[in-house]
Amino acid sequence: MALDAVTLALVQNRLDHITKQMGWVMTRTARSPIFNHAHDFSCFLTDASGIVVAQADGIPIHTGGGGFAARALLDTFGGDMAADDAFLLSDPYVAGGNHLPDWVIVRPVFCDDQLVALSCIRAHQSDIGGGAAGTYNPEAKEIFHEGIRLPPLRLIEGGKIREDLWQLLMINCRTPHYLDGDLRAMLGATRIGAQQVESHLQDIGLEEGLAYMEGILDHADRRLRAVIADLPDGVYRGEDRFDNDCFEPMDIRICVALTVKGDSLTVDFTGSHAQIQGFKNSSFANTYSSVYMALSSFFDPAIPRNEGTYRNVTIIAPEGTIVNPLPPAPMTMSTVFPACEIIHAVWRALAEADTPNACAGWGKNAFPITSGIGEDGNTFVMYHWFGSSGGGAVDGRDGFPQQGGLNSLCGLHIPNAETFEQLFPIRFVRQELRCDAAGPGKYRGGAGGDYAVEIRAPVQYAFRGEGYSMPTGFGINGGKDGAMGNMTVVPVGADPITPPSYGVRHIAPSRLEMMAPGGGGWGNPLERDPALVLQDVKDGIVSPARARDDYGVVLRGDELDDDATNRHRAAAGK
Repeated sequence: MALDAVTLALVQNRLDHITKQMGWVMTRTARSPIFNHAHDFSCFLTDASGIVVAQADGIPIHTGGGGFAARALLDTFGGDMAADDAFLLSDPYVAGGNHLPDWVIVRPVFCDDQLVALSCIRAHQSDIGGGAAGTYNPEAKEIFHEGIRLPPLRLIEGGKIREDLWQLLMINCRTPHYLDGDLRAMLGATRIGAQQVESHLQDIGLEEGLAYMEGILDHADRRLRAVIADLPDGVYRGEDRFDNDCFEPMDIRICVALTVKGDSLTVDFTGSHAQIQGFKNSSFANTYSSVYMALSSFFDPAIPRNEGTYRNVTIIAPEGTIVNPLPPAPMTMSTVFPACEIIHAVWRALAEADTPNACAGWGKNAFPITSGIGEDGNTFVMYHWFGSSGGGAVDGRDGFPQQGGLNSLCGLHIPNAETFEQLFPIRFVRQELRCDAAGPGKYRGGAGGDYAVEIRAPVQYAFRGEGYSMPTGFGINGGKDGAMGNMTVVPVGADPITPPSYGVRHIAPSRLEMMAPGGGGWGNPLERDPALVLQDVKDGIVSPARARDDYGVVLRGDELDDDATNRHRAAAGK
């Protein structure tokens, strides 16, 4: 069928809008703050073969590998699905999951008794059991320590919830008061998606509608092929690293070789570190999703983001390595670390092939999770997103001041502080941007958060993060690294504690203080507009001393000293 370009664009927008509608339903009906405040979920649609066709702007690490989950479901149930069924899955080894806390609800879409699409939502649950409350167990050494594992399961059969399975899920969760409402919200969102897709196909006609879905994938394929064809043929290398395996110091490198040949790209992780005992291993689906994120964020943002985009990309991830571990390796941290390291490694390699478009590194987040028993007798789980790191700069734009993690590309929302004071036994002391943490550059990195909160109840801390022992937001093209972070916990009436990067601790009422890592700068700091440096000083992002030392900008009170700045920059340039 010959496809009209205007109609193709309209169909793409229509399907994208359906995924956004699904997200609005989820935000407005979910029970836990992780969804209705932070938006830690993503909605996507696949075709009948499980290929992602459309996705909302949620958390990109969720959707890039969403097709693995959809295809695992199809492999399990095949033709044994009906329009009033819904399915649930999560396991990274047998169900195409990225990590266990991200549960996927899938509804099949039928037209004229033909399976035509899947309506999907992937959402990070507040708790799934395991060795620590809040889904992250930094002391896990195998996947069985991390929580309940879900193969593809039929959750709704014939329009009715399977109550036996429902109760199994509730009893394996510390926060069933959240989970019950959140699962119902996910089911509602996927139902809206399925209804909207069916209505769309009825409006446009089934044969034509399916042809345009395929056309969307073909168009995305052509767009990325054209970009890759513009790069010089060759092999480009990059790497990023950890300095621990969650338990002891260790040099752990993620190495990538990008081979550009014509309009095709091979991403080869051969040489990366073997899988580790800690939970920073990346599932196969998560590694694919991380690569897709790196490519999508590096190249033209107008390129569609679906699985057709990456038909020309071959990914080699050797089994038994940190980017494709063998069971029972734990991997709950994978969607953050090493997703961030994979993206950074790919960005560094792409910078060799296309230097002007290079991306500076984003500061790696290190905020903990606290959990305890609330006044209502229920377990609460609080993520300290407020201490998020700064993003990396690119040509023409400073890094984002704070971001919920490179894996989200700022799709994770930092919640409202006043609301959290009502929900949890806490009081905010300070939440502002750091001074002198942003990586200097012609375009500077994001500053990251300076955060302090009083926690008024005894809690379990789950510490999990990078950026305390080495800079993580690397500078690029002459830009400088962002600052390292630090964290202190001060129990009431006791000496301050410097927490581990990874670990579980039970601590009395305390004060948590965090200085998040800064993002990397892009370009020579001496080329930054002095007026922007002055504004940064007024905003408390850069001190007068660092304005002079890093940027060559000399101030006289609240004004620029143009003559002194010119002399200082000329001397520094030599």
